[in-house]
Amino acid sequence: MASCALLLLMLATAVPLAGATVFRVLALQIAEITRPGLAAEELSVRFDAHAQSGEIAVGRLRVGAREWRALSLRCGRLHLDDGVLGCSAARLELRGRRLPFEADIEATLGPGPARIVLRLAEGGRIEAAIQADGSLRARLHRIRPAATAALLEPWLAELAARLRELEAVGVLDAELDYRPAGVGDASATLRGRIAGGGFGSGDGLRAAEGVEAGFTLDARGTGAAWSWAAQLDWDAGAAYVHPLLFEAGPRLRAHGRFDGRRIVLERGELALDGVAAASARGVFDTFGGTLDTLAVELTDVDLVRIGPRWLAPLLAPASAQRLRLEGRADLRAELRRDRLETVDVELHGAGFGLASPQGEGIAAGGVAEEARAEVLAFGPVDGRVRWSSRGRGEAALQVGGGRWEKLALGAFALDAVLGPAGLRLPGARIPLLDGALVLRDLALGWSVAGWEGSAGAVLEPVSMPLLTEALGLPRMAGVMSAALPGLHLRPGELVLDGTLAVSVFGGWVQASGLRVHEPFGVASHLTGEIEARHIDLAQLTEAFSFGSITGHIDADVRGLELSSWRPTAFDARIASIAGDERRRISQRAVQNLGALGGGGALAAVQRSVLRLFETFGYRELGLRCRLAKGVCEMDGLDAAPDGAARADGGFTIVRGGGVPALDVIGYNRRVDWNELVARLQRVVAEGVSPTID
Repeated sequence: MASCALLLLMLATAVPLAGATVFRVLALQIAEITRPGLAAEELSVRFDAHAQSGEIAVGRLRVGAREWRALSLRCGRLHLDDGVLGCSAARLELRGRRLPFEADIEATLGPGPARIVLRLAEGGRIEAAIQADGSLRARLHRIRPAATAALLEPWLAELAARLRELEAVGVLDAELDYRPAGVGDASATLRGRIAGGGFGSGDGLRAAEGVEAGFTLDARGTGAAWSWAAQLDWDAGAAYVHPLLFEAGPRLRAHGRFDGRRIVLERGELALDGVAAASARGVFDTFGGTLDTLAVELTDVDLVRIGPRWLAPLLAPASAQRLRLEGRADLRAELRRDRLETVDVELHGAGFGLASPQGEGIAAGGVAEEARAEVLAFGPVDGRVRWSSRGRGEAALQVGGGRWEKLALGAFALDAVLGPAGLRLPGARIPLLDGALVLRDLALGWSVAGWEGSAGAVLEPVSMPLLTEALGLPRMAGVMSAALPGLHLRPGELVLDGTLAVSVFGGWVQASGLRVHEPFGVASHLTGEIEARHIDLAQLTEAFSFGSITGHIDADVRGLELSSWRPTAFDARIASIAGDERRRISQRAVQNLGALGGGGALAAVQRSVLRLFETFGYRELGLRCRLAKGVCEMDGLDAAPDGAARADGGFTIVRGGGVPALDVIGYNRRVDWNELVARLQRVVAEGVSPTID
């Protein structure tokens, strides 16, 4: 619209009209009119003096590098008074389509002032006054996004479409004051305010509401060389740009240069809650639409205040609500050609914690206890991390300690080599109780699919008494150790080659084929196989207050599956070891074993003289549980490959032998797993016998 106003001024100066001239209709054909930065071709002008109306048609209009064809300006009333040409209630059409505004234009013939008023939809209004020396003063009043999109569509269609897609709302008021170069440099000042601003994308990944902000831009220059200074004050509202949430409060101050193509940010400073100082410098190429360079520096960042809002969504988007950060940090980063190039982070007493998923670790009083709720924690952490997209980087960190579930970790150091898309850690020793977890040749890489990597690990012997005490389990003798030559991390999966071995209860337990899906996710899933050999029943039953049983057993757990670290499927068998050894079982152990199978063995004891004995001899012991869909299918010594059972439908758990002797028979073949676990836990905790219906 401003281009047509300038065109009207050019026509006014190009076609001198004398006030005394008398004519009814004036028609002109003009091949071309040019001014700096503006060219109009194939013009036709028609002025009806009697009707006081007129029309200007332009075949092609060029402003700067942009071009439009088939424009026409129709004046509802065209008049010439005292050397001032006026066009009221004007309508502009582009290729036969009327643009959504009306205009009033007044221009002095020859050198002199001009005034333009655009009336937009929803009460929007743009007023501009141009003086003879080229100075301009414009005012934008209550401009709304819908009216702006309609105004921009013929000229900047992509920007108009973007405004509509975002369903932008709000009101803009602004003033522009421009003074051309005279004795000194040219200058321009833009001041404005946005009220009730907001937007929302259809995918929900971008949104804003209630935005109130004021801004100022001052510029001075000659020709294409300009210097500028800007400030932005965000007073109210919030915005979400996935995965980050921004809230009102930041204050931006910036200054730089503009050479006609590049916007140079010499220094920008951002006042941000939780950051002592935030600054930036960079270069933006307006022709290519690219960020050539950007350097950002944050000093003395409070991770408690900045972490939940800015860092957690970037570091762990799926677990942002579970991630805790504390301590302080300094950050420097550089981008080049819209790509991150270097990152330099210094940590000072930093701490990190990952809470358990699905609200686990809540204390009895209903309040989350940090020590119980977090499944992983490290800190304090001090050191420096330097990464570069161009080559080698380094990470040197001193970790004061940590915690994995209920296990305390001692102090350790991490010295890693960083690459553009991964890291390599030659080795690290992490103290764990009286042993240690030793990592070897850890290599991690990042791709669009997620993290991938491999490592070797050795668990140096850990005392089982210390381990069971730390985990809140009954005290057990022995040690735990592991040799895992291959740990393989794939997106959403952790695979462990080798075995995890525990020396306990006079024998050993070994886990192999371990595979974890979503190890740090809400729906973690573990599969594997477990076998136990030569377990001393006397130590086992004493540790769990189950009653007394002597002898040794072997056990196998096939097809083990854990979901969120709880059993959902397995096929488990335990059986006594053949051999000549003294085997005894107490009345209380008989009671508890019989209850597992729903048998009546204890009642039989109480009805006979055998009730006079505290222990009984037995020849063999065996029990099987196949867990599926929350139900444990029970079986015992009589289990056969063809599934045949005893004639009475029961199954033998203990086969008697010696004097006195008895058999323990179970009859309940289907047991609810959660109910079974709950009642057995009560047996261990309270020393009472379970009841299995």
